[in-house]
Amino acid sequence: MNSGSAASNRDHWLATAKRVSRKVNLAWWLETLSAPLLIAAVGGAVALLVVRRCFPNTEPWMLAASAGGLIAALTLGCWTRAARKFERPGQSLVRIEAAMRLRNSLSAASAGVAPWPPPAERIDAGLAWQWPRLLVPPLGALVLLAAGMFIPITARSLHPPAAPEQPQAWKQLATELDQLTREEVVDEKYLEDTRKKLDELKSQEEEQWFSHSSLEATDSLKKSHRAEAERVKRELGRADKALANLEKNAGASTQAEKNRLMEEFDQALQGLQNGAMKPNPALLEQMKQLDLKDMAKLTPEQIEQLRENLKKHSEAMKTGKDEGADWSDELLAGEGEDPGKGGVDRGPGHSPGVLGEEKDPLETGELTGIEAKDLSRASPGDLLELQDGEHEVDHSPSGISQGGNTDATGKGGDRVWRDALDPAEQRTLKRFFE
Repeated sequence: MNSGSAASNRDHWLATAKRVSRKVNLAWWLETLSAPLLIAAVGGAVALLVVRRCFPNTEPWMLAASAGGLIAALTLGCWTRAARKFERPGQSLVRIEAAMRLRNSLSAASAGVAPWPPPAERIDAGLAWQWPRLLVPPLGALVLLAAGMFIPITARSLHPPAAPEQPQAWKQLATELDQLTREEVVDEKYLEDTRKKLDELKSQEEEQWFSHSSLEATDSLKKSHRAEAERVKRELGRADKALANLEKNAGASTQAEKNRLMEEFDQALQGLQNGAMKPNPALLEQMKQLDLKDMAKLTPEQIEQLRENLKKHSEAMKTGKDEGADWSDELLAGEGEDPGKGGVDRGPGHSPGVLGEEKDPLETGELTGIEAKDLSRASPGDLLELQDGEHEVDHSPSGISQGGNTDATGKGGDRVWRDALDPAEQRTLKRFFE
């Protein structure tokens, strides 16, 4: 064998070994990359969706470049890790001669102890690609990243949705409780209990705030509170009125009248003590220590101070007016005008101008006829002529048509049995009257 043929055989087998080694090394790299690539694709898809939602103005090419950079860094890291298992061309020669059963001829030729064998028609290194295992990870990663790039998603609003508005009744009730707390006119226990009930309503889920049961409980709590406030206000007014009458008529009124006023004052005091809402304990104590039987011992300053406290507490009991309350009374009262005075025989007595300023009545004038000179131009509904006249009444008796176009007027029963009865009935009637 000449030297040219030996060199050609060597180059063939060394080139074949390099191709086999590259194939083996590529397989090692893909094997190392498959699992991290899928994990990175999942994370990248989620990151793309988050960025597109939170930053909708981000350019698509920036997202694609970021995803590409991530994949490039991952492939480079996996290549570095797989390089530890890479196969050199000398090892591939051993793989080829083992698979083709060349009996160490390639190893011996590479060591220089034997000539290179001639090229084989078919090279078999004992390797075969597993295409499903090879293609699934890259294709899966591509699908995930494409989904993160192109799935429609709604951009998140820069202004988060505001919390739902609470029922107006809650705000009104809280305002009234705060007012009573500031003015210190009500026992603290009642205020704490009412606030606790209101907090229980507020602690519900937001979806239940406007439910039927919640609104019903709110309405019940508000009505109960306002009924208590009205009761306390009424009792304070009774006590103030009784005290004022006692002070005014201390020397002129009879003992029976004094007893009646003192009893009325005591009843008002009992009413203030028995309800759920009680006035300030200091006011109750001041009312209890008041000796009405001996008004002479009380100075005018003491009585005046007590009356001022009663009026102050009574004024504080005024509750706010509900929104959407009945405005019919205000409407009927008018604006800046005295309302009308109604009566049982005059209607409600509405104020003039309730629904706005009254316009001047239209002067329609008198209805006159139109002289139609050209009836061909008249339209349906045009008034052509007005006439004054009377109905013409025909007072002649009605006639019954007989043969020969003559009218004959029936007389009594003769008209009935001749014109309204059949022949058999006429004969029967005739026999009866004969």
